[in-house]
Amino acid sequence: MAPYAQSSAASRRLVRPERWLGIEFRHLAALEAIAQEASFNRAARRLGYTQSAISQQIAALERVVGQRLVNRPGGPSPVGLTPAGELLLRHAETIGARLAAAAADLSALERGDLGLLRIGAVHTVGAHLLPAALRELARHRVGLAVELTEVADDRELLLLLEDGDLDLVLTHLPLPVGPYEATPVTTDDYVLVARGADADGVRATASSPEGLAELPLIALHSPREYEPFVAYLDSLGIQIGFAYQAGSMRTLEGLVLAGLGVAIVPRTATDLLAEGAAVIDVPSLGFPARVVAAVRHAERIGDDRTAELIELLVKVAR
Repeated sequence: MAPYAQSSAASRRLVRPERWLGIEFRHLAALEAIAQEASFNRAARRLGYTQSAISQQIAALERVVGQRLVNRPGGPSPVGLTPAGELLLRHAETIGARLAAAAADLSALERGDLGLLRIGAVHTVGAHLLPAALRELARHRVGLAVELTEVADDRELLLLLEDGDLDLVLTHLPLPVGPYEATPVTTDDYVLVARGADADGVRATASSPEGLAELPLIALHSPREYEPFVAYLDSLGIQIGFAYQAGSMRTLEGLVLAGLGVAIVPRTATDLLAEGAAVIDVPSLGFPARVVAAVRHAERIGDDRTAELIELLVKVAR
């Protein structure tokens, strides 16, 4: 199916809950602000309204839905959502994600860049998987244009995906809560990277978790990248710290080759290392596997180029 293909009017139906037609998005935004600020006054300052305006918006929302949504204990006690308010807010988050997706699709249509495929990838997977998959895609997608954004920390990429500024993100699971649809692509494991001259000593020292913790460790500046690794060592009662955190694989490699420490990285990130760096397997440590996934916005209209690229990524990984 071509992107943004039109369906017949007979096949489309806008659901209209008649009693709820008076709800405006600003009402839902007020509900969210109260849930996060626990105060009508702070919620008003956050949204740029007066306190009375926020109170009126919540009152209007409660009239429409026919249930109390906010507990108002009075005095200095914080306000909060009722169970009905919590339930409505969860639906409001989905509505907000869908509207953001619609805005992104309309902006792409207005700019005329529907032929542009915007991809985000963390440094540790982009160079390994993307080139081969994009080469296959370009063979029968004449005129395909790709804009690639690579960073160490995927939180920035996921926010860009939510806002509609990226079409696809290559990162690792598990994902934070958000409007994401993830397709597992491959699994990866953690390895150590040391200066070649130090490899034997590092291998001997890192044969146990306790020995690993004694080494000066280097990591990418990407907290989510190391969550499974750190959690695993925590479960063994081993606390580790990182002497250096690098913003890119090139800087991480430079720190290693300067003899400043031993890096912990996913194996896919080691493909382009210099000859002076040694990759060290440590199976005795039982590091957890990492699942790499292709992530798209779950609420945006399907694009067959993105779907095809995901299929090619899975094929390349195999």
